[in-house]
Amino acid sequence: MPGDEIEIPKELREFMLDGAEETFLGQKNGARRQYRYGNLHIREYDDKFLVHTDRVDPRRDPVGHLVKDAPELLIGLACGIFGGTQVAKILRRKSNKSAISLALLASLISGYAGYAAVKKSKNYLE
Repeated sequence: MPGDEIEIPKELREFMLDGAEETFLGQKNGARRQYRYGNLHIREYDDKFLVHTDRVDPRRDPVGHLVKDAPELLIGLACGIFGGTQVAKILRRKSNKSAISLALLASLISGYAGYAAVKKSKNYLE
C-alpha cells in the first residue's frame, strides 16, 4: 500500500536498483540521499534505506503527486496564502514594515499549521 515504508538495514544488504535516479523531489526526512525508480521513493541513511511506493511519480505528474501523495503541502500553501492575505487586509491601511512583517509572519504560521495538521491526520489515518 502506498505510504508504508520498508526498512532495509545496510548491514543486511547494501543495494540500489539499476536505473534508480538520485533526486531532490520529496521530503528527505534526514536522509543523506534520495532516489526515485518509477513510483518507488528510496531514502538512503547512514545505516539503512527506507523505501515506499508513491501513488504518482512526481517527475511525470508533479500536481498529481501533490494531490495524491503530499496533500499537506497544498493545504499548507493554501493556508499560508489565506492567513497572510487576511492579516494584510486588516493592516492594509498601515504601509510600514511592521505591517508587512506581520502579514508574512501570519502567512508562515498559518501555512505551517495547515501543513502540520494534515500531516498529522494523514499519519494517523495510515
